[in-house]
Amino acid sequence: MILSAAGQALGEVLSPPFRAALWKSLGLSIVVLVALWFGVSAGFESAILPFLTDFLPDMPAWVDQAGTLAGWAAGLALAVLLAFLVGPVSAVIAGLFLDDVAEIVERESYPAVRRGQPLPVVRSMILSLKFFGIVLIGNLFALMLLLVPGVNLVAFFVVNGYLLGREYFEFAALRYRPETDAKAMRRRHKGRVMFAGLLVAGFLAIPVLNLLTPLFAAALMVHLHQRLAAREGGIPVLSEAGLTSVPADGRPPVPRSAPAGQAHRRS
Repeated sequence: MILSAAGQALGEVLSPPFRAALWKSLGLSIVVLVALWFGVSAGFESAILPFLTDFLPDMPAWVDQAGTLAGWAAGLALAVLLAFLVGPVSAVIAGLFLDDVAEIVERESYPAVRRGQPLPVVRSMILSLKFFGIVLIGNLFALMLLLVPGVNLVAFFVVNGYLLGREYFEFAALRYRPETDAKAMRRRHKGRVMFAGLLVAGFLAIPVLNLLTPLFAAALMVHLHQRLAAREGGIPVLSEAGLTSVPADGRPPVPRSAPAGQAHRRS
């Protein structure tokens, strides 16, 4: 199920319906990353280098003329960090377009199922910032483990696999479910979600291609949520009549008369 969903998501990322979200996300991510590069370089040259000159007055005179070299050094240091920052940065940027991606996947691949509801703008921004903080902390933790041979690569995949899987699956589920139900579903299928997150982490580890990680992850998790929901009896949606379930075969919604727990046991 997961490998099939991943292959389908990968093909969709470069398909014509995705191109608008792809170019907007990719363009803004590159602009932000380039701005970070030059910002750190300029900051080193204008702030840190003069401080070192004042702190160590006996330094050779050529140090005062080493601005270009300092910029290169700062850029090289940032290049190392970009491997860990590209995920959080591109996730925040792409977070502005994830609902567009989810709607395309739902419309193209699941036409018989009612499309989900976009998240409110404020809530979407909060989730994006929350995701940025969580992934940044996780990547900094993995960065510290680089000093431990044999652990660093495992830490990178485990940390990112868990965080990416959790956040993107809940995003896909929140288009149809209250937050408590989305979290509960993710816990019920935590093994599958974790494995899908590891595939996203592998995508994240590929230079340049990792800029597309948020779009690939969103498409993958939409497919995974749709397929898992079909196994549980259908996609739940909120209506005036209460919580209903939209089966995968496109039949009209059937009200759930039994408690949610019993419904899950029957499925």
